[in-house]
Amino acid sequence: MSRATRGGMALLEPARSLLEPRLLIVTGKGGTGKTTVVAALARAAAERGRRVLVVETGREEHVPRLLAPISDLVGYQGREIQPGLWAMRVDPYQALAEYLGLQLRMPALVSRMMRYKGFRQLMDASPGWRELITLGKVWHLEQQLTESGETRSDLLLVDAPATGHGLTFLDVPRVVVSALRAGPLRRHASWVEEMLRDPEATLLVPVALAEELPARETVELVERVRDGIGVPVDRVVVNAVLERPFPADLSDLDEQLARIPDDRALPGLPPAPVIAGCASHLRSRYELNQRYVGEIAQASGLPTLTLPYLRGGIHKPDDLDLLGELLVGSATGAAV
Repeated sequence: MSRATRGGMALLEPARSLLEPRLLIVTGKGGTGKTTVVAALARAAAERGRRVLVVETGREEHVPRLLAPISDLVGYQGREIQPGLWAMRVDPYQALAEYLGLQLRMPALVSRMMRYKGFRQLMDASPGWRELITLGKVWHLEQQLTESGETRSDLLLVDAPATGHGLTFLDVPRVVVSALRAGPLRRHASWVEEMLRDPEATLLVPVALAEELPARETVELVERVRDGIGVPVDRVVVNAVLERPFPADLSDLDEQLARIPDDRALPGLPPAPVIAGCASHLRSRYELNQRYVGEIAQASGLPTLTLPYLRGGIHKPDDLDLLGELLVGSATGAAV
């Protein structure tokens, strides 16, 4: 992977496809479409022969319903929802029970402990354990990719928490390693931290919108991740970017429409001022999007991969294909 410099700082450049790492962690401010990006990546990867496991970390399942017309939950055990593509949701308590079972080798004791109300209350009041145990499960799944023998997947796609919580999610292993001097918890946290920092295995994919608040949060995320947490990040995906509203030879169409006399009748069309106002709005929104795409690239020091605004929305799996092609069709897609 090649490098560039910005202000004396070495920056990763996206010289590889998003299908090359074993682990892709997708995050972004709520509402930016990060889950849609996960679904599009998963579908595109599966169609190109990769065996994909999507790991959701939220309280609800969204990716399976974007990928297939199913009604049943996939749950912690997960299941195949289309050929070559599995999905699961990591429930922290189920992951904790699995971890304790492996460590204590006393399943009956672990089962009783997990049902004990006082234990649950203690865990609910303890910060950071959900993030650590969830990442521990991701580490366990990632290890299965590197072991010899047949595995059900060779690409992990993690739909991580939104930006604010996502930073805590990614930083917990480092905090645990820094706080503890020895013991199994420190050792296991160090394994997770090593996985997250591995530039060959892992890539963080921030998803933004070309608007002020998402752009600002994304730049802050990149700075924190790159300078403190150490998770590799080499591009920013900017979602729902409006396309140029007018042909190149009619770039001032809104101004031309504004010069039409207000009293001129346009058969079958709204009044001229209404059309001119709509055209002006489209142009201003497009220019605003372009401005923030540029600001994200400049402030983060990273290329941006832009995805178009889909006016029809996502209603069936095929609607994801354009996004998937842009995401994995080349090393950087529509990067600028």
